Order: sequence, then structure tokens, then C-alpha cells
Amino acid sequence: MNAPVRPESCGIDLARERGQRAVFCGLTGIVWLHRKIQDAFFLVVGSRTCAHLIQSAAGVMIFAEPRFATAILDERDLAGLADAEDELDRVVERLVARRPDIRLLFLVGSCPSEVIKLDLSRASLRLSRRLAPVRVLSYSGSGIETTFTEGEDACLAALVPELAEALPAPEAPAGEAGLLVAGALGDVVEDQFARLFADLGIPVRFLPGRSAGTMPAVAPGQPFLLAQPFLAGTARALEARGLHHLPAPFPLGAEGTTGWLRAAADAFGVDPARFEAATAPGRRRAATALAPHRARLSGKRVFFFPDSQLEVPLARFLAAELGAEIVEVGTPYLHRGHLAHEIAGLPPGTRVVEGQSLDDQMDRARAARPDLTVCGLGLANPLEAEGLATKWSIELLFTPVQGYEQAGDLAELFARPLRRRGLLEV
Repeated sequence: MNAPVRPESCGIDLARERGQRAVFCGLTGIVWLHRKIQDAFFLVVGSRTCAHLIQSAAGVMIFAEPRFATAILDERDLAGLADAEDELDRVVERLVARRPDIRLLFLVGSCPSEVIKLDLSRASLRLSRRLAPVRVLSYSGSGIETTFTEGEDACLAALVPELAEALPAPEAPAGEAGLLVAGALGDVVEDQFARLFADLGIPVRFLPGRSAGTMPAVAPGQPFLLAQPFLAGTARALEARGLHHLPAPFPLGAEGTTGWLRAAADAFGVDPARFEAATAPGRRRAATALAPHRARLSGKRVFFFPDSQLEVPLARFLAAELGAEIVEVGTPYLHRGHLAHEIAGLPPGTRVVEGQSLDDQMDRARAARPDLTVCGLGLANPLEAEGLATKWSIELLFTPVQGYEQAGDLAELFARPLRRRGLLEV
């Protein structure tokens, strides 16, 4: 699924690198997932380092009671002196007794739990039987050979086998069950898309639902759109249940959103006039919101370090809609099927690097001296100290950026570091 794209077939300058990487682990996805699924709880089975990471990333106040926690693996667990499964059962039972509002509990694996070979999938089956009606699922958020957005992918992939099946009548068309949109979206963005699909006459459900009881039912032959480019595992799980993926650009910026909606409209046979009427107001508002940012970003040279897997769609947005010059697009993985439309939207000859050799990419960034560098938190301070303006890539996950109404907000995220740098230079 992640086989490399042949550069001669798509007009880009594609390279692959292997070496030292600098990315967060998949535990970070809990920060937005626990806000999305409102009666779910995420229990990380890991070390105190895992707990500090999640607490720091979420910025939780000391008196807050969030819907995530860490079951600490200490030295006795790691040395095999204690029965980690018995201890985990006690922690989970105490948690559910204390929080009767929990309806869905995720056991989230980490590097330490994987090192001691703790079988969380078996634990989740055992605890689901014991704690019914609370459903217990498991997935890995380990940072071993993964990047941080894969935490969401693993979480949604774990949900897919649990989704109810909505079988249409035998004579009904394949799209009778409606459209499924996979990927965690901000509630405001989800509501906007729901209204747009209603205007197009397309019934739609979203994965994940906002609660354990509102997870969508799925049916064989049902089409689905991905809202995020990093959901390769989720897509495979949906296809294993008989759904089929609609190839499309991702809904970032006006052009990406229009292409994303058009893929659904074509699949459901929406009349072109109806599509134009439903999308024209949003396209006009997006154009108005983008205009002032285009003046600031046009001609600016942008360098992407690999981090979130959003890099290719973002580069397409910056180049096509804001006139930026893309120096290099680094991305952890390049899924040739899911990103085909995005790759086609890049300027010919754009350098795209799959994977990472950190020292080599740092050298290229220093030599290029781009106007803006999009990177992870760990690289931002060193690059800022060297006089390079940076944008934290993780902020693009925490902020609602999809759709027409957020196009201006997305552009603002890139314009803000340049504006700040200009003020500092004065």
C-alpha cells in the first residue's frame, strides 16, 4: 500500500531516504481523539515518560479530569517480577468503577508494553466480557518505527471490526447505505460537511462517531472518503469489510475541498448544476478569506520536514492556491493510491522525499534558507536559533483546517510565522 510512486509517471522529483528520524509517537493522537469520542477513555499502558508526554501535549491543568490516563509499568513489571495482566485488570476495573460514564475503553500500547510482550488484544477481549456493557478495544500507539498520526489510524482501524452491519435490500444500489467519511474532524467542520452533503442529497455518516453509541453502521459496497491522508490501516480495514474507497484530494483549501466533494458527488450521480449551486457559496467565501494571505505567501519558499503525513496535501495547497514555492516536501510515508490526486496537483519537478535522514535534510534546509520551514517541535527551536522561520506541524492536527470555511484559517497558520518574523526584524 505504501509502495513508492514512480517519479517518471507523475512529474515529481521523488527520492527515498532512510536514517535517523525525529517524530512524536502515536500516543499523541489521544489528544484529539479523546475530545472527539465523548464517552471514550484512553488508558495508555506505558511508562512515566508516556504519561508526561501526553500530559504535556494536551496541556491539561492540574485540576482537570481528562478522559485519558496511564497505567504505569514500573521496574517490577519490566523485570517480570509482577503479573502485568493481573495488575492491568485491577487498574481497569477500578477505573470503570470510578468513571461510570465510560462506554468505550481503549487500551493503548506503548514501547514499554510492547517490549515486555503484553498482549493487550487478549486483555481487551477478557475485559470486554467482564465489564459489559463497556466495550474494551486495544491498539498500539508505540513510537517504534511509526509517526504520531498513526495513532489515530490504529484507533480507527480497531473500531472498524466492531461497527454494525447495515445491509441494504438485495435489489438496492451499492450506495444505498450512504457515504462514510473516515477520519477525526473537529465538530464544527463535521457539521459543515454534513450540511454540504445534505445539500448534495448524499446521506453521510462519520467515523469516529461522537460517542460509542453513534458509531456508523457499514455495508458491503458502501463508498467511503478519507478525511486524512494517514489512514492507510483504516482504509484497509474498511475494504476488508467490503467498502470501497473513493480516490480524491483531501479537503484542505478551496480546491482540495471541491475535489473531495466532487468525488462523492460523482459516485452518487449528483447533477453538476446541483453540485455547482451547493459549493459555489463556500468557494466564494474561501476565495475571499485566502486573498490577503496570498499576498503574503506568494513567492515564499517553503520546506517541509516529514512529520504528520499531511505534507503533500499542504504543499499542494500552498503552491496551487497561495502561490508559494515548494523547496522540498518530506513525508514519512507516501501512499501512492491515497495521494495520487495530491501528487498530480504539485508543480512539475517538485522534490518529494519519502522517509527521513535527519542530518541530510537539516543540511539541505540550511543550504536552501527557505522563508518558512514546516517541522516538528523538536526541530523548530534549533532552526529558529539559526534564523529560519518555522511552523509546528502538530498544530495543523490540533486546529480545524478542513473545508471551505477554514481555508483562511489554514493559510493564516502559515502566514503567522512570517508576520512574526517581520515584526522581530523591525
